[in-house]
Formats: sequence, C-alpha cells, structure tokens
Amino acid sequence: MTTAALIVAAGKGERSGSAVPKQFAPLGGKPLIAHSVDAFRGHPAIGRIAIVVGAGQQRQLEAALGERRADIVAVGGAQRHDSVRAGLEALGLADDVLIHDAARPGLRAAVIDRLLAALATHDGAVPALPVVDTLARDAGGLGDTVERAGLVRVQTPQAFRFDAIMTSHRGWNGGIATDDAQMARAAGFAVATVAGDPALDKITHPDDWARMERLLAPTMTVRTGSGFDVHRFEAGRPLWLGGIAIPHDKGLAGHSDADVALHAITDALLGAVAQGDIGDHFPPSDPQWKGAASDRFLAYAAELVRGRGGRIDHIDLTIICEAPRVGPHREAMRARIADLLQLRSAQVSVKATTTERLGFTGRGEGIAAQAIATVRLPEEENP
Repeated sequence: MTTAALIVAAGKGERSGSAVPKQFAPLGGKPLIAHSVDAFRGHPAIGRIAIVVGAGQQRQLEAALGERRADIVAVGGAQRHDSVRAGLEALGLADDVLIHDAARPGLRAAVIDRLLAALATHDGAVPALPVVDTLARDAGGLGDTVERAGLVRVQTPQAFRFDAIMTSHRGWNGGIATDDAQMARAAGFAVATVAGDPALDKITHPDDWARMERLLAPTMTVRTGSGFDVHRFEAGRPLWLGGIAIPHDKGLAGHSDADVALHAITDALLGAVAQGDIGDHFPPSDPQWKGAASDRFLAYAAELVRGRGGRIDHIDLTIICEAPRVGPHREAMRARIADLLQLRSAQVSVKATTTERLGFTGRGEGIAAQAIATVRLPEEENP
C-alpha cells in the first residue's frame, strides 16, 4: 500500500495580515508550510509528499523548505479544487492520499493514524470537532439561533482512496468547491468522520497567528547567547557600525569591514545554538572574507538558528566607545539590524556607553561591543 500526502499551499493569504503569502510566513521558528511537511515526513505511513503552490511561488517554496524536500511540486489553479486536482494529477497514482491545507500547522501523528484506520472501511475520512458554541444567524444584528445538534467542524487532512477522490475531481461540475469530502460525497462515495484536533484549526486572520504561537510555545525552549568584539581605529577606512556607515575621521581595522557591532551579535547568535564563534565560520586567514560586509556573517548566523527550527526573539546590543556619538544613529542601526534578521525594530535594542575615559576605548583607540541574543529552539534540539 502506498500513501501520499498532498499539501495545498497555493493561496495568497490576504486576510492573514502577513506581508508574504501566509504559507511562507514564519510560525514557531519555521515557515508555516514546514510544519505540515515535517509532520508528514515524520510519519512512517507516508510515502510521497506533493505540494501545490500558486503560479510564481516556486522560489518562495524552495526558500521556505530549506533542506526539506517535496517529492512533487505542482502549480495550482484559480480555485482550491483546481489546485487539488493539479496536485492529484501530478501524483499520478497511489493507494491512499491525505489532502491537507498548509494553513493548518498543528498536524499530529494520531490524527493521521485515525484517518488511515478509517480508510479500511470507507472511501474517505475527515477529522471533525463538535460545535460547542451557540450558533445564530447574522442579519445586521443577532438573528435566530441554529440547532447545533449533529453539526461538526470539518478539518484537514482529509483522507481518501486515491481512485475515489480522483474520480470525484474529474467528474466535478458543481461550481466552486472548498472541501474535498463534499466532492467525494457528491460522487457517491462514503466518507467517515474521526476525532479531530483543536491544534488543526486554520490560520486565517491576524489573531490566529498569536493563538497558534501560544499553542506551539510549549514545544520551544529559550536559549541565550552572548557575544563580545573589539576593533581598533585605523585611518583611511570607512566606519561601519551596526550595519550602517557612520561619518568619522577613522574606521575600524579588521580583515572584513570590521563592524564590531554586527560581529558581537553574530557571536551571540552562534553561542545560542552552540556553534562556536565567528572565527570558526569566517576565519580571518581566509582571503575570501577580506573586506567582506559583516551583514553576510549576521545573515549566516540567523540562518543557522532558523535551520534548526529556531526563532530569534530579541537582540540587546551595547556599543562601548568615546566617539563617535551613537545616539544620532541608534534608530538607523535598530532598523538595519532588524531588517537583516527579519525582525521588528521593537525586537532590537541598541545602547551606547563609555568607560569614563578608562582603557583603550576611553583613550579613543577603538570600539568594543557586546550583545545578547535570546532565541527559542524546538525541544528536540536541546539535550
């Protein structure tokens, strides 16, 4: 028996409040679609995974998956049922298939088990939850209540015998369909219900992100890393600090652009994931890093965090020098660091202090910086 998973990720997510299509937006330290891919890939019954994206979204999918791989990538159509059919046609053949919305990231193995067990006696099966709230019509005000007995909330993934759902899609002429199970029922196939899971609720509106983050939060562990760096002044070099060029009569000496602030943050992120320090990854003896922009180092460290399913929560940077004055450039630094790390400015703190004219910074010989990075990692990343 071969069982395939088909993840539908072809929408634009315009109601979600995300700046990118919601299936590619981060949730709990990784892109939304990656949660579903990981859930299916981690289940022993799932053989192949197909993903359907919208036209022109292939590169976004590739970036969102990172080292993950889909066996098949198909391009969807104007409506959801068009996209599902495109994915089914691309799969070609299987015994069973689970069709899942990427906007439902809380998929657990127990739900897959229940669905596959139901396929032993039915053509299809869907996870469902009972309706517990009072239902009423809205006609510009509170209208009549609706009897909720016998009503359920239908979720995905929806499981089908492959030939049954393929027949249902190929013979469909009922207009726009947002639910595969109803298409199967219309074609005469029997569809069972199994116990659903509140974690499978769909992300549709901005508030749904915060709710799902809270749901996933217990699976994440907070870790902290610190970084410290020092560079001396050198005449004739530009001064790069916090990712921006600052007018000054001297720059900082170093093999790269010597941005002491970004170096400290890079080390803090590397420390949070126990990956050594900046010198391990970008040795000054390597000529390819001569004059390199330090934002490359920072982006690399951030990608290491995200590659482990982690999320950067906050950066606290302190710059130590007598000159130049950091205050006039603080907000520009915060914005630049936030942009490089794909954070909000509110998640980046930039402070400055002096050593009361003591030591090498007090004598104006150079600049020091220290940083603390707070990140969250999946529990399995922590021994």
